[in-house]
Amino acid sequence: MDKIRAAFIGTGRISDLHAIEYFQNENAEIVAICDTDPQIARRRGRKWGIAEKYIFQDYKKLLDVEQINLVEILVPHHLHYRVAMDAFKAGKNVSLQKPMALNLDDADRLIAEAKASGVVFKVFENFIFYPPVVKAKELIDAGEIGEPLTIRIKSNSGYSPNAWEIPTAAAAWRQNSNTCGGGPLVFDDGHHKFSLAWFFMGMAQQVHAWIDRTEVKPGIVMDSPSVISFKFPNKKYGSLEVVHSPELLVDTRHYAQDDRVEITGTKGVVWITRGHGDMTAQPPVMLYRDGKTTAFSHMPVGWEHSFILSARHFIRALLNDTKPSLTGEEGRNILQFALAAQESAKQGKRVTI
Repeated sequence: MDKIRAAFIGTGRISDLHAIEYFQNENAEIVAICDTDPQIARRRGRKWGIAEKYIFQDYKKLLDVEQINLVEILVPHHLHYRVAMDAFKAGKNVSLQKPMALNLDDADRLIAEAKASGVVFKVFENFIFYPPVVKAKELIDAGEIGEPLTIRIKSNSGYSPNAWEIPTAAAAWRQNSNTCGGGPLVFDDGHHKFSLAWFFMGMAQQVHAWIDRTEVKPGIVMDSPSVISFKFPNKKYGSLEVVHSPELLVDTRHYAQDDRVEITGTKGVVWITRGHGDMTAQPPVMLYRDGKTTAFSHMPVGWEHSFILSARHFIRALLNDTKPSLTGEEGRNILQFALAAQESAKQGKRVTI
């Protein structure tokens, strides 16, 4: 493969962040796009400089374009399985937006079809490529906190006059468990948080979740406040706390949300102080060990950089025939993690994975 010739199926707001690396990477380009809303597709096509004949409303016609060797799939969750399966059968490499499916059986079928079709399958996850997360992982891998023992993840959502306005249609399918798979915070956005727990600590063995529901305005229900605890092998533990605070002002240019992560080891602690926004005005990464706190500030902190680095990693993987992240199998692990939280809350007891 000499160059990545990508097509986007789904061109909503988030596609702008997915597209950044394709415009600045000499080894890749976007050659076609598709959206069920022709106005959105044409608007994005004009912005991205896509030839009119390669702007589609039917994704199956896009898959017939021979020159395309990678498809970025950015559609609502319940459509992931069908669109990805068709892309695999068309012989296209795929980057599929998270979560890869709504259940493990569909996830297994996707993995099997990708292998049978001889294509590369990536489940798109950007948080593990966010520069502060990458820096924290480097510190941990270098032994700076000793053996990691626990991870604590805090996710806050609120409001911001500078935040993205969520289109009505995008908000609607996230409110429906049949199209989203769960709530907008714990299941949809929560995939990123379960990915972080997996990234730093490995796969959990048990999950115990309390997921509440709060109507924040007519027709909009948040799965908050919620607390999910998890147990890893070898006496290691973690927790995810998800809170929506309607009157909480969040400094952000994207979603009105921010995250903090604390990982404690046998001889130190590392903090990641931000995600979508910047609530704490602290250095993005801090390390405590041997009675001393060290701040790490020289890194990009814009949320868009996580998308850029994730896409860059996949482009290199395709060109160099190396493993993408997340692989289909890794994406299945994260999905299993997230589904266990939903099942635990439903049953009112801990669930073994």
